[in-house]
Amino acid sequence: MELRRIFNQKIYPTKALRKMNKWYEKVMALGNIYFRSVIKTFKKHAPTILNSFRQRSTNASAEAFNFKVKIFRSQMRGVRDRNFFIFRLVKLYA
Repeated sequence: MELRRIFNQKIYPTKALRKMNKWYEKVMALGNIYFRSVIKTFKKHAPTILNSFRQRSTNASAEAFNFKVKIFRSQMRGVRDRNFFIFRLVKLYA
């Protein structure tokens, strides 16, 4: 819940990084090995995570396009000819 609270605040990335570091320390104090792997993942992807504090945007448009591609592919019952599939995608969604 504390991590969610950090993400819901509209703060600058530097302040968010400080709050996340404090959260890391609290979680590491618990001594659970599974939480350690979560923290390693967070630290590995820190620039991408902090980017969400800069722009306050998500990748919803990319996800929507992915969904459209999946629907189109299922309607075509798979892809046999990639070039034609990409050509049809460009004609329909570009």
